[in-house]
Amino acid sequence: MTFKHDIVIIGAGLAGLRAAVEAIPSANVAVVSKVLPTRSHSGAAQGGIAAALGNEEEDHWEWHLYDTVKGSDYLGDQDVIEIMVRDAPRAIYELEHMGVPFSRRSDGRIAQRNFGGHTRDYGTAPVRRACYAADHTGRVVLDTLHDECLRRRVRFYAEHHVLSLVFEEKRCAGVVTYNLVSGRLDFLQARAVLLAGGGCGKIFRTTSNAFATTGEMLGLVYQSGLPLQDMEFVQFHPTGLYPLGILISEAARGEGAVLVNGLGERFMERYAPRIRDLAARDVVSRAILTELQAGRGVGGEAYVHLDLTGLGERKIREKLWEVASLARTYAGLDPSRQPIPVAPTCHYLMGGIPTDGDGRVLADEKGNVAPGLYAAGEAACLSVHGANRLGCNSLLDLLVFGRRAGRAMMEEVASREGRISGPVDPVPAVQERLNLLTGQEGRERADDLRQQMQSLMMDQASVFRTEGGLKSAIGLVQRLQERLKRMAIRNRGRIFNYELMEALELQHQLALSEVILTSALHRRESRGAHFREDYPERNDATYLKHTLVFSGLPPRVRYKPVRITRFQPEARDY
Repeated sequence: MTFKHDIVIIGAGLAGLRAAVEAIPSANVAVVSKVLPTRSHSGAAQGGIAAALGNEEEDHWEWHLYDTVKGSDYLGDQDVIEIMVRDAPRAIYELEHMGVPFSRRSDGRIAQRNFGGHTRDYGTAPVRRACYAADHTGRVVLDTLHDECLRRRVRFYAEHHVLSLVFEEKRCAGVVTYNLVSGRLDFLQARAVLLAGGGCGKIFRTTSNAFATTGEMLGLVYQSGLPLQDMEFVQFHPTGLYPLGILISEAARGEGAVLVNGLGERFMERYAPRIRDLAARDVVSRAILTELQAGRGVGGEAYVHLDLTGLGERKIREKLWEVASLARTYAGLDPSRQPIPVAPTCHYLMGGIPTDGDGRVLADEKGNVAPGLYAAGEAACLSVHGANRLGCNSLLDLLVFGRRAGRAMMEEVASREGRISGPVDPVPAVQERLNLLTGQEGRERADDLRQQMQSLMMDQASVFRTEGGLKSAIGLVQRLQERLKRMAIRNRGRIFNYELMEALELQHQLALSEVILTSALHRRESRGAHFREDYPERNDATYLKHTLVFSGLPPRVRYKPVRITRFQPEARDY
C-alpha cells in the first residue's frame, strides 16, 4: 500500500522524536520504527546531558567547546560544535518545561555531576556539567518526547523495517517498509525523509548496543551511492560489564567510583594524572587494555574492577539505581559491597552519514546536498564528535540537531506546496529482491556468518589496530560477502519473518564492516578512538581531515578538510 506524508522520520529515538515534535505543527509527520518506539536505544542512555548551566560551579559554553574539540582529538568541526554547546542550556530548559524529571539540588535547580573529559578553565580540573535524572536520563527524555508526539498526533509505524530508499530524479521521495505484523510491503511517500536509526554496534561481538542497532540506514545510504564519513572512529566504552558488554554508565565514575587493577592499584594515575578516572573514553579504554596486556587483570582474567564501594548504599540507591540493578541482575553482586568486573565494549559510532548543521545529507566532499534526504543522531556525522565523543554529548547532539533537522524539513515542505507527485510504485522491485533472496539455494546460515563477522571485527578493528590485521579482516569480510550469496532462508512466511530481516541486516553489516576496515587501513596515524599500533602518533600534517568512503570494488576513499575556527590542534593530555 502507499501512504503519503510530508515528512517521514526513520527511527523513534531522541533525534527522530525531537525532529517530529519540531515539524508536526506545520507538516504531516510519520515516524517509522523497527521496534516499539519506547524500546528505542536512546532509552538505554544512563548518564546525562552536557550543558554549561553552572548550577554547581562556574562554567561557560566556551569551556564546553574547548573540551569537545579536545575530546574529538581535533577532528571535530568547530563551527557545528559551537552551535551545539551554545544551544545546550536552551535544550535543557526546554526539556524541563516539557516535564522531564531531572534530579535536583536542594535549592531546586537542576543538579549536575562530573563526566569524563569535561573540565573547567580549559582543562585545569573536572567540572560538574552533566544534567541528569539519576542514572536513567535517556529513558525519561524518550518517554517525555514520545508523549509529546502522541499529544501532537504524530503517526507511528511501529515494527516496520525499512528495506529501500526511494529516489525520484535524485530527490529522496520516500521509503519502502516491511510491516512485521501484516507481512505487507508499504511505500511511505514523502517530501522529506530523515534517517535517525542509530549506529551499527552489533557489527562487533561485544557491545553495549541493543540488538536492533544494525546500521541499515547507513547501509542504504551507502548502497545508494552516497558517501559515509569517518567510519574508522568507533568508540569503545571503558566500562562494559564483563563478559556481556552491558554498559556500566560513566555516571558511576562521575559520582566517585574508581578503576582498580588486579594489584589493587588505581592505575588511571599513570595514564591521566590530572583527572584520572574522568579522562576521555578512548584514553580510559586504552589504559584498561594496556593493564590487561601487562598481566594486571583481576585474577589473571581479562577485566579490571570498577569500585563503587566507597560511595555508600544511599548514594548508589539515589543516583546509580540502574547501575546497581544491572550489577545484581547480570553479575550477581552488590556494588555497595563488591567491585564490578568491567572491560571495554563497543558503544558509539562517531562517523556516519555526512550532513550539514541542519541535517541535510551531503552527497560529496564539495558540500552538495542530496535533495529531500536528512540525517540526525548517531546515524549522522556533522562532525561534532570527531575522533572521540565525550560522555553526555550524545543526547545533546540528538536534541540540538534533531530539532534543527525538524525545522529545516518543515521549511522545505512549506516551500514545496502541492501534491506529492511520486515515482513509479517501487514496491514490486523490492518484492522481487526479497523473492530472489528467499529462493536462494545453499547451506549458509545468517547467524553463522554474523558471528564470524563479529569475531573478526572484534579481533582486528576494535581498540588496537594494525595494517596486517586490517588487511586480513578486509579479505575475510569479502569472503563472507561471497558466502552470503549461498545463504538459505528457511522461513518462507510473510508475517514476523525475522530470519529474512536478519539476512538483510547482515548484508548491510558486512558492507559497513568493509567501510570501517578500509577507512582504518587508509588512516595511517592514531587519533581518538582509532589507534594504530604501527602508527602510534597523531599526524596532523597528513591526516587532519575527514574520511569519505563511496561504494565500489574496492570502496573509493576521499577526504575533506576539518573546519577549525578557534582552537588549533595541540598535544592532548588529561
